[in-house]
Amino acid sequence: MVDESQRSNDALEAAVFRRLVQHLREHPDVQNIDLMNLAGFCRNCLSKWYVAAADETGVEIPYEDARQMVYGMPYSEWKTRHQKEASSDQLERFEKASRD
Repeated sequence: MVDESQRSNDALEAAVFRRLVQHLREHPDVQNIDLMNLAGFCRNCLSKWYVAAADETGVEIPYEDARQMVYGMPYSEWKTRHQKEASSDQLERFEKASRD
């Protein structure tokens, strides 16, 4: 049984998640590769974590639906509107981080 403090904590964590997603939606200039290089996760990671959390509770959410929830639009549209080609420096940093 979940007690009141756990429900309160869950509500706070959900609010923080919604705020993070909203922040990322408001800053599409922040590229996923930059997020990966600086923080080790990106919008796609959040989408995958969303799907995994749903799966753990017995809820099936398709990955593309989770992406749309995170991006605020279909991923293909976001990519066309906002994604820039990664620079050689960004790619090099990403590859180095992937090896470490």
